[in-house]
Amino acid sequence: MEIKVSTELTNLIPEFKAGIIEYKNITVSESPQMLKGRLQLFQESIYFDFDHKTVTDFPGIQEWRAVFKQTGKDPNRYRHSAEALYRRIQKQNYLPSVQSAIDLNNFFSLQYQVPIGIYDADFIKGDVEIRIGHAGEEYKGLNGRMNSLEHLIAAADQNGPFGSPFVDSERTPVTFKTKNALQIIFLRPSANIENAERLTESLMNMFIQIHGGDASYHIAGHRP
Repeated sequence: MEIKVSTELTNLIPEFKAGIIEYKNITVSESPQMLKGRLQLFQESIYFDFDHKTVTDFPGIQEWRAVFKQTGKDPNRYRHSAEALYRRIQKQNYLPSVQSAIDLNNFFSLQYQVPIGIYDADFIKGDVEIRIGHAGEEYKGLNGRMNSLEHLIAAADQNGPFGSPFVDSERTPVTFKTKNALQIIFLRPSANIENAERLTESLMNMFIQIHGGDASYHIAGHRP
């Protein structure tokens, strides 16, 4: 599977980059207590930050709102997934444990203030391109609604978009049956390549520690 970033997107946002991780032969299960505990404690820590901060004071949240503006999507109507998580925590509507892959995804998304998607690779057909959604493109998302992808960054295979920094589709979710997965970290454009690689490798290593299997990673998009 080849995963690339479209020229249209890098022309619009020259520094755009994404961390790409491919996993094989993993085992998704109920989260270990260590992960459940870290996820809960980190959410409580973020909640206390709201004593002296608003959601848009967090630099990663702010930067991804700016990305949505650059592609033509109103960030007040379409909040990227990391911002949506932070707004839940602001209301003390903490994220419950779902399962190991989703919990780890949420933990790193909160820690680095960036959207992260994880997808069952066996439901992805052909190569993947991260691009800007076309007019009329939509899918039913994990939020239970039809979501317009026009002007929204999206990950698409030969059958069309299946994921985005806003909400992922119902077509490729990771479940307890998932054995092979693709993870896309929608990195901050301002991140330098060394930090981007460090973050991506760190997430990959923790994922493998919990889920077993094999993995490889690379950074797609901007290269210095």
